Amino acid sequence: MLFFWIVVFIVSLALLVKGSDWLIISAEKIGLAIGLSPFIVGVTIVGVGTSFPELISSFAAAWRGVTEVVTANAIGSNIANILLIVGLSAVISGRLVVSKSLIDLDLPLLAISTVLLLGITWDKQITFGESLLMIATYAVYLLYTVLQKEVESTEEAEEVSGVLPSRQSRRHHLVAQTIKQLVKPQLTIKDLIILITGIVSLIIGAKYLVDSLINLSEILQVGAGVIAITAVAIGTSLPELLVSVRAAWQRKSDVALGNIFGSNVFNALVVIGLPGMFFDLKIDEQTFAIGLPAVGLATLLFVFSGISKRIHMWEGAFFLSLYILFLAKLFNWF
Repeated sequence: MLFFWIVVFIVSLALLVKGSDWLIISAEKIGLAIGLSPFIVGVTIVGVGTSFPELISSFAAAWRGVTEVVTANAIGSNIANILLIVGLSAVISGRLVVSKSLIDLDLPLLAISTVLLLGITWDKQITFGESLLMIATYAVYLLYTVLQKEVESTEEAEEVSGVLPSRQSRRHHLVAQTIKQLVKPQLTIKDLIILITGIVSLIIGAKYLVDSLINLSEILQVGAGVIAITAVAIGTSLPELLVSVRAAWQRKSDVALGNIFGSNVFNALVVIGLPGMFFDLKIDEQTFAIGLPAVGLATLLFVFSGISKRIHMWEGAFFLSLYILFLAKLFNWF
């Protein structure tokens, strides 16, 4: 029976991650086809899409009454994103370079969202009012990010156009806009099929993931929160892992790190906040005693490393060793 539920857990997790991938691909194309700018599509659909597995699995867990899984999943994912994924990316690339825009905008927002999360979870439960505050904070974060990035894009465009005479600059802008319209993707039946398949895969994967989680918890006599903060968190962080490691290998530090910033803020505010608006969420003892201090420490180290503008290989190795220590404390290995 144990083997059966392990297989169900792995298959449902794979279905959840793959369904998210299909949903992002189709939604991105649909967004571009209906006229959304590539920047808006990137910030909203693609940026948020990598956290769909955490969000859907959290809703499924809360619906089944195991609300401790929601916070454990989000907190575990944030710990894995920093200590495991950033650590592995730094080791693979040798050095991650943190850009000024990430330091000025993303680092403070990540720190603020983590402090808010720690403050809200201090009493071991999350109420409707606290969840509403988290969602409102994320809405402000998203709006500020979009406006700030658009200002940066405009300033870059003005710097380029400032070299040219105004008439030529306007002609250049008109040609660019025309080309953008010409390359707008056309929707096909295949895109809609992929979209529907992605949604169905997310729903089925989340349902059986929670079923297997509950049964494995009973068989192994381990709290559902412990499984969620480790196995589920790592599994649902696979999209971030693939994106960041591939980007690190290609020396694209901004992509590798920007992916983590956006995902962690979304996990801290939305993955917990949205289910919390419909269910009273509880926090299990191990998530409270080990998970919360770990996510606070991991974020603090990440912020300090980011301010130095470099995350070196030795820092990455240190992050990985801390993640091993985190797992050891959870399972009482020593």
